[in-house]
Amino acid sequence: MEESYEKKFRAVKSEVAKAVVGYEDTVDDFLVCLMTGGHLLLEGVPGIAKTTLIKVFTKVIGLDYRRIQFTQDMLPADITGYFYFNKKKESFELRKGPVFTNILMADEINRSSPKTQSALIEVMQENQVTIEGSTIPLDDPFLVVATRNPIETEGVYPLPEAQLDRFMIKSEMGYLSDEEELNMLKMKDNDGVSEVRTLGGDFGAKIHGLHRRVSAAPVILEYIRDLAIETRKAKELALGASPRAAEQLLYASKAYAVIQGRSYVIPDDVKTMARKVIPHRLILTIDSELENINKFEVLENILEDEVEAPKGSFTTPTGSV
Repeated sequence: MEESYEKKFRAVKSEVAKAVVGYEDTVDDFLVCLMTGGHLLLEGVPGIAKTTLIKVFTKVIGLDYRRIQFTQDMLPADITGYFYFNKKKESFELRKGPVFTNILMADEINRSSPKTQSALIEVMQENQVTIEGSTIPLDDPFLVVATRNPIETEGVYPLPEAQLDRFMIKSEMGYLSDEEELNMLKMKDNDGVSEVRTLGGDFGAKIHGLHRRVSAAPVILEYIRDLAIETRKAKELALGASPRAAEQLLYASKAYAVIQGRSYVIPDDVKTMARKVIPHRLILTIDSELENINKFEVLENILEDEVEAPKGSFTTPTGSV
């Protein structure tokens, strides 16, 4: 791993910390998704800085950013855009929607109807949008960062499973620790939110695709495969991890290895990212729900007891990215 990248990753966290206390793991999730082109679902109760974290991270990495506040009356065209007739030019022109950006923040995504939510499915999978029969590519890099409030049940719609599967990572933002919350209050008391600077050198665009320079040994690929298959066998689950989940777990593990300064994946990378990539794709059986079985516990059992992690050396001949 080049020293410059390691310094840049530390610099990202340092700049974000000027405005948002804690949540370093979530910043890692942002970096993983940015590197791989995956999408991120942030889940947490109101008031824990989900929106602020997205805005600050986007400013630090220097990419274009647009926000959609999802509401019940929102239409698909409000997201994708539409063609309108320009009377002066006597021709139809495209009025681009907010998806034409690098980072799209979908705030409270579960407040819109399934019809509107489905407008994002093609966008998230194909990095393109189809408007009135015309297919238009999006900017590169492009990722959706959506927020969801897990405690509200009125005026919200569940996300379709097909869309949940297109989020590489679901990152749960809980309450700060006692010390972190005190530090946050001290920052606010002193009006201590420093000006956040943007990293130069097109950092956000440069790290996109960096995970491709990381290798995964054959035993690591077998390990990821076995984890995915074991979720499909688990009696507590009605639906296990999809092949897309296994693919994204591989990419996420590679990106996490980059952040850790390695050019190769180790089992701990896979375990760390599996806890973020897999759970939101799992569906418990009705019996499991009645017994209050937690799908995180099911996955933890698979990681620690059912599938043995490979041992040995996982280094590459070059040893650097």
